Amino acid sequence: MARWLYMIHSNCADPARETEFNQWYDQVHIPDVLTTPGFLRAWRFENHKPGPGEGKFVAAYEIESDDIDSTLAVLMADVAQRRAQGRSSPLLKVTGRNLYRLTSPAQSRAK
Repeated sequence: MARWLYMIHSNCADPARETEFNQWYDQVHIPDVLTTPGFLRAWRFENHKPGPGEGKFVAAYEIESDDIDSTLAVLMADVAQRRAQGRSSPLLKVTGRNLYRLTSPAQSRAK
C-alpha cells in the first residue's frame, strides 16, 4: 500500500485568538481527521519565520492508500459533515496544501 504525506499550511484568522485556534486544531480537528480511513498519524509544526503569504502553522498527516484521490474525497466529505455539525472553526485560514508520495523509507543517523 502506498504511503503519503499530506501537508496543510494555515494561519489563525484572528491572531488574538491563536490559543483557541491551536486548542481546536489539536483537540478537535486532528482527532476528527484521524477517524478518516487511511489516515495514520498527524503532527503540527509552527513556522519559525513565516514569510509574506506563508502559513504560520503546518499540519502533516501520514496516509496509507492505494487510491489517494478517493481517500481525500472521503476526508473532504467528512470535513463538510463536521462543519455542518459545528465542529469547524472560523479561525482556520488555509494558505496551502501539498501531497507527497513516499519514495524512500525513513532513515536515521547511525549511533
